[in-house]
Amino acid sequence: MILHIILYLFVSFLSSFKGDIEPDLSPAIEEICLTSEEKKLHDIINAYRKTKKLKPVPISSSLTQVAKLHAIDLMENYKKSDKCNPHSWSDKGNWTSCCYTNDHKQAACMWDKPKEIAGYESPGYEIVYWHSAAATADGALKGWQQSKSHNPVVINDGMWNQVEWNAIGVAIYEQYAVVWFGEMADGKGAAKLCK
Repeated sequence: MILHIILYLFVSFLSSFKGDIEPDLSPAIEEICLTSEEKKLHDIINAYRKTKKLKPVPISSSLTQVAKLHAIDLMENYKKSDKCNPHSWSDKGNWTSCCYTNDHKQAACMWDKPKEIAGYESPGYEIVYWHSAAATADGALKGWQQSKSHNPVVINDGMWNQVEWNAIGVAIYEQYAVVWFGEMADGKGAAKLCK
């Protein structure tokens, strides 16, 4: 009996790892929830959009799952370089790794992550914020508002003016804030507030 319990615990322990003893960072959709700071980020993005006479974007479980995984991956594995920007993904998780270069030749790496990770059947578009101390909702939005490439994504301006966002995922993890936008409504529903 004791041997069976030990064997069960050992198998359970091993099943929590993939490949070469790499942890599976992929939480199930049912486990996806927003911290109060993440909910604040979603709320202030929609409040900012309202000042531009734009409709609010519903929070998405699928895109929040992708955002959370990427925020963790960035914090734990991303090394700043001239070659790979923060839209890159490491080889340390259950996803396809890639180096997203500033010439956007690897853009499909970003666009395809929501489908690869969460089964979200539409391209995803990501904005990333980093702060040396800690990322906050207010700091992230302010940073994106001041960015000529990120602000248009948030408020559907410039090359994004014909796009309608119908889903958004948000994550804040230590020094990173990550937001994903999608054109398709998320059939898996909204991420809830963490208890």
